[in-house]
Amino acid sequence: MLAWLNGLLLRRQKRKLKEPGFEFLFNEEVPGSYVCFDCETTGLDPKKDKIVSLSAIKIQGNQVLTSQSLNLLIEQEGLIAAESIVVHRIRNIDVVEKESSSARLMTEAQAIKEFLEFIKGSTLVGYYLEFDIAMVNQVIKPWLGVNLPNRQVEVSALYYDQMVRLAKRSGQQGLQQPNIDLTFDKILHKLKLPNLGQHDAFSDALMTALIFVKLQQDRN
Repeated sequence: MLAWLNGLLLRRQKRKLKEPGFEFLFNEEVPGSYVCFDCETTGLDPKKDKIVSLSAIKIQGNQVLTSQSLNLLIEQEGLIAAESIVVHRIRNIDVVEKESSSARLMTEAQAIKEFLEFIKGSTLVGYYLEFDIAMVNQVIKPWLGVNLPNRQVEVSALYYDQMVRLAKRSGQQGLQQPNIDLTFDKILHKLKLPNLGQHDAFSDALMTALIFVKLQQDRN
């Protein structure tokens, strides 16, 4: 029943597509194909802020394919907020005058088009993915008439479910749900994964991909 309803919703959304060249977004899902992605932005309001950088990494089975990845810087018309620069260390001058050594500089339209082609058929993975999805939808909804149709997996929810299962097995869980720390650094520490320290889009996407793979392995 759920699969039928999802199919119906996708068909309705596809009919709203303004650009036939992007029909590939509604192709069948590729089993076992995941893309973990992360955005750095000018601020935290998806209604008005812009994407500064976007990185995405493919995951196939239990392998994080760093050789199949995107690392994009996006040209900015407005000012990047000072509090955002403290987090991702990207200034306006960094996305105007030169490209970084590892990221390609392009316009917003170019970056999002490349991202859409990169994710076709894949399930999207992220940490507090709702925000990153909203930032991409802010760009594509006026342009294409649709939101991202890809299935989505939130790693903090996967982690929470795993901690609940472990608490049940150990007999530590009573009537109340356990208090679980869902901060990014705590999840990495608990799963014994490396913390790369630098919070840029590519590093965060890579660490999130490692979290996803570890959780998948532990569940199997």
